[in-house]
Amino acid sequence: MADKPKILVTGAGGFIGRRLVDRLLAEGYPLRCLSRRKVAAPAAGVENVVADLLDPDSLGAALDGIDTAYYLVHSLDAGEKDFAAKDRAAAGNFVSAAERAKLRRVVYLSGLGAHEQLSDHLRSRHEVGEILRRGSFATTVLRAAIIIGAGGSSFEILRFLVRTQPIIPDLPGLRTPCQPIAVDNVIGYLAGCLTVEATAGETFDIGGPEILSYREMLEHLAQVAGHVNLYFPTPVFSAWLTSRLIGLLSPVKSEVALALLKGLNNEVVCRENRIRELIPEPLISYDRAVALALEEIQAGREARSSSTTVQSRP
Repeated sequence: MADKPKILVTGAGGFIGRRLVDRLLAEGYPLRCLSRRKVAAPAAGVENVVADLLDPDSLGAALDGIDTAYYLVHSLDAGEKDFAAKDRAAAGNFVSAAERAKLRRVVYLSGLGAHEQLSDHLRSRHEVGEILRRGSFATTVLRAAIIIGAGGSSFEILRFLVRTQPIIPDLPGLRTPCQPIAVDNVIGYLAGCLTVEATAGETFDIGGPEILSYREMLEHLAQVAGHVNLYFPTPVFSAWLTSRLIGLLSPVKSEVALALLKGLNNEVVCRENRIRELIPEPLISYDRAVALALEEIQAGREARSSSTTVQSRP
């Protein structure tokens, strides 16, 4: 692995980060993962460093000797009053530390959406991209809508609604166009940026092969999962109340659910597809992405069940 540059992955323990680490390890890259807590047993080929992006003094060791860093962090779980300020501070601290370390490249996963109509969540994601692009290194920004994969907050919200709500309010926001993308395609684009130097310093929209309304996404998910839901028009919808219910009954934190639900009226579709020519990633359909996510969830349940059975034997 000595012939390949060392890569830093921030947010390595998250939904995207875990998968990206596995992909880069398989491709032979030496990796350093930044986390706020000590990892007891890192995987072979992975160096873990404890640092906090909100503590600028902790970042020097994390960036020392790094060629390219993936920026995959956000602070949605800090609550709607605090997450944007924390994201802004973290990005600023990272840029300062990266410039001191003479970092060459950064790859950042952002969100789709037109600048003139953005939820607080999407506005913050775009702002972080702007902060990173002001650094002296070359920043690649990949902008995605809903990412379909087991453990992804947006997918888990969709799955929660289909699985637990036989009657779903037919809100106007459910007609908003969205271009979901399979998590495997996102990882393919992120990893591909390392080998395609033409992506350096550029911004790309990334999306799957279909544009669907949120209602169509729910309906397709229900069909794949074998559920039936009814829809009825309603003039009243409380994003706060719904987010609290999601937080209680799903893996998604209420604060994260609230930020995402408030973006329901934002159209999130690709305005260009240049990256498909640079990184010819075979695109996975929405239904197939849902099926893969459900299979992963089921496999995880079966593994946990098997582990519990073995441990409980006398």
